[in-house]
Amino acid sequence: MKLHHIGIVVGNIKQSIGELKNYLNFETTSTIMPVGSQKVNICLLKIGDPFLELIEPASPDSAISEFARSGGGIHHLCFEVKDIEVELESFAKKGATILVNPVRGFDERRIAFVDLNTKNTKCGLVELLEMR
Repeated sequence: MKLHHIGIVVGNIKQSIGELKNYLNFETTSTIMPVGSQKVNICLLKIGDPFLELIEPASPDSAISEFARSGGGIHHLCFEVKDIEVELESFAKKGATILVNPVRGFDERRIAFVDLNTKNTKCGLVELLEMR
């Protein structure tokens, strides 16, 4: 398991990239990619490891729409895993709540979302991304 990206919810990816370029130099910037299963558009920004992932709602009923309207911000940590089913089972046994079972994400890779149910750590939302 390795940290792949930090997901940041924004209202508009293009505006956010322009804003961030004032402060950060990206090695690469991916194209804006739709992730239909989540009703979002994403863009991966490489500054080293891990990536930054900008996420904008693609539909008013996207799960992140309200968060984006309230200003957005850091949303989740994404870990790349060899076997998403094995990792989900392990997380569930330890008390995590599976929020989204495996679906197709970006690059046709399987993703899942888990709430770690942490009490002292605010970033309990984790995305699992299956390796190619």
